[in-house]
Amino acid sequence: MNKKRAIVIVVDSMGCGALDDACDFGDDLSCNTLANLAKKTGGLNVPNLEKLGLGNIIDILGVNKTEAPMAQYGILKMKSKGKDTTTGHWELMGLILDNPFKTYKKFDDNIINEFIKRTSCIGILGNHPASGTKIIEELNNEHQKTKYPIIYTSADSVFQIALDIDLIPIETLYDWSKIARNILDEFNAGVSRVIARPYRVIDNKPTRIGALRHDYSVKPPKDTILNILQKNNKKVLGIGKIYDIFVGSGISEKILTKGNTDGLNKTLEAIKNDNSDLIFVNLVDTDMLYGHRRDAIGYNKAIVEIDSYIPKFISAMNDDDILIITADHGCDPTFRGTDHTREQVPYLCYGKNIQAGSIGTKESLSYAAEVISNHLLK
Repeated sequence: MNKKRAIVIVVDSMGCGALDDACDFGDDLSCNTLANLAKKTGGLNVPNLEKLGLGNIIDILGVNKTEAPMAQYGILKMKSKGKDTTTGHWELMGLILDNPFKTYKKFDDNIINEFIKRTSCIGILGNHPASGTKIIEELNNEHQKTKYPIIYTSADSVFQIALDIDLIPIETLYDWSKIARNILDEFNAGVSRVIARPYRVIDNKPTRIGALRHDYSVKPPKDTILNILQKNNKKVLGIGKIYDIFVGSGISEKILTKGNTDGLNKTLEAIKNDNSDLIFVNLVDTDMLYGHRRDAIGYNKAIVEIDSYIPKFISAMNDDDILIITADHGCDPTFRGTDHTREQVPYLCYGKNIQAGSIGTKESLSYAAEVISNHLLK
């Protein structure tokens, strides 16, 4: 007899409307990743998400409401005070942060000086909020001359390090990122993630190599449903950057991906053949490649690709499996700037034994953890 499993797919940054406190985070109430990208691009063609009930959650151009949705559908609000990947994923798995991660306009001199001292890199470039694609274009020439790392942040709680890995080995980038993680922790800087951002100069243009990116997150301060599952002899498979987000805490096995297409294929393979109790997936391209770059057309195409895999996932599922599709925050590609937006997220849950229909609006993303717990532990 096949075991029952939970498959959770986080479409990174696919928010569906500003939270009431969005203005406190530098956003405004017009933010709505799904609705606004659909308007901007002439509509969203996602027939499978439509059948599940996506159009019943909010009004989305091109996505119809359905009287007979296949899934439970609704909205999850974020209770934690943040709008970043770590905060969102942790809350989805039941950990609500009492204190938000800190953000910076520039990192303190004592942090930078300690970084220079421990890495022996002599100096750094940048140290201000920036778009990753723009800052490497602006500072690449100086980077080539000095070999200084490019350090930057954003409205999110991140310390990002970019290097041309044809100039400086990628192993050095990873080593320096680990050093930065240790320094930030020692100084109680409250930074969520250190992100290693490798790039190469391709056709005379600095180009980020997303497949070699690596995140060094702070470890969750408390157990999540992932840890609880492990303590109950359940196996958790993390696909994409899930392992990095949780620093391995509660993850039994990891599968890294090279982008959404690779992640979707590896997810399908896992649904077909893996015996993990929880298959937990992050699809990052919607955020990294399209949300931050304010590319509504690319974002639209990424969601359409995800939609095309849903029938394959459902066909491969066991009778007692459930499939949850949700998000961790917003990154409205029509909004000003390049940062995340403070948004609620859509929730869809399909299973042959799941009663379809509206769940309304839940006050925390941690509702997903409750569903996983009830499904796998009761």
